[in-house]
Amino acid sequence: MGTCGVGRAWLVSWLLLCTPAVGQSAPESTAPEVGLNLPESTASATQPSPPSRKPYDPWTSKEMTGDWGGLRTELRDIGIDWELTYQQQFQQNYRGGLQTHNGHRLSGTYDWVLRLDFEKIGLMPDAGFYFKAKGGYSDGINPHKVGASSYANVNSDVGGDKAIYVNKWWFWKKFADKKIELRLGVLELNKDLFDVSPYANHEDRDFLNRLSIRNPTIPLGTGMGAFVKIEPVDWFYFQSAAIDTQARKYRTQFDTAFHDEAWYTGLWEMGVTPKWSSAKGPMPGNLRVGWWYNPTFREVFKDTMKGLRKPEYRGDDVGFYLGADQLIWKENDDPKDKQGLGWYGRYGCAHGDINKISDYWATGLSYTGLLPGRDKDVFAFGVSQAIPSGQYRREKKPEACRETVYEWFYKCYVTPWFIVSPDLQVVVDPGGTKSGRDAIVGGVRIQLIF
Repeated sequence: MGTCGVGRAWLVSWLLLCTPAVGQSAPESTAPEVGLNLPESTASATQPSPPSRKPYDPWTSKEMTGDWGGLRTELRDIGIDWELTYQQQFQQNYRGGLQTHNGHRLSGTYDWVLRLDFEKIGLMPDAGFYFKAKGGYSDGINPHKVGASSYANVNSDVGGDKAIYVNKWWFWKKFADKKIELRLGVLELNKDLFDVSPYANHEDRDFLNRLSIRNPTIPLGTGMGAFVKIEPVDWFYFQSAAIDTQARKYRTQFDTAFHDEAWYTGLWEMGVTPKWSSAKGPMPGNLRVGWWYNPTFREVFKDTMKGLRKPEYRGDDVGFYLGADQLIWKENDDPKDKQGLGWYGRYGCAHGDINKISDYWATGLSYTGLLPGRDKDVFAFGVSQAIPSGQYRREKKPEACRETVYEWFYKCYVTPWFIVSPDLQVVVDPGGTKSGRDAIVGGVRIQLIF
């Protein structure tokens, strides 16, 4: 992209950001009511006409394409729901990193989700099916411009150009008065199941940097497997999952799940979800602890003396993590209103003999409705740090050091289906090495919901 192209991209993005909040809520109608002043007896006998569907309004509609004349609502009523979204990011490395010359990239992803509610369809109570396909383009700014091990943009830096592929799917069923949930299929452990935070969890909705939303000490991934969650009371849960360790991305997963070794990565998590009382109503929170097992064989960090000693390998790795989220201040006492300030924190630990990152922590704040009249907008700040293991530094890379990420973003709902999110990152010691130059990365993410 030339200089003029970059300028146009920034100009359009910031003009959209400054658009008045016409899509925050539907305006009240001021048109006079039209009708006949019938006597009370006649009016009560008159059958009310069915409510007419609201005309499509691009400023208040939840999707760009609207309700399709009511067809979308009718499909949802019978248990068929689908969603198509497009995310595009523009990022530029302004300072430091590997290089700033032509240090900008456009990247994007597109997701298609299908949800089937078997109970509404008439097939099975408390059961359904979830399916997601996606694709993307561009290898992002990180590999050649920033050089951070944390990836400045999770959406592009770990994928690059990819045609449409099946990302995940599963069958779900709930038992025992919905206190037990079972999922079978291709599962994504992060985002959906483990160490999930309402404030720092998804690259399409929250932060962009991977270190801001992922705990690198947990072997999270996607693969064929099973998941079960038990929630005996509304404030406590326990869950566990096992997925194919040898799963390969962009494949069907059947080629490894039912062939070769029976290796499975296991995760367990339990937590409490209290709702602390306040003068403005309950404030939800989550406290969780988890542990994991990974059978994958990896090289033990030992100096091989330039090949004179054979490398050693071991598997059966284990680790644990902690997480917390808490709404700490509410703007009003409306239980449905989400305006207020939330806090999150994470920590993870793994064995340092085969894991480059042995410790990790992150914390941050997220405010919904910070600006007057922008009740849905989100402003958030987070800081995260990946700490290399002592054995890795001693045996393999003496110059290794902590990589720290500071990130800010503002999510602006121009309309309910058009979301613009400026983002700023400061990456200290990118690549986890003392020789890395601190990088300043700025950008903007645009999301369209069709």
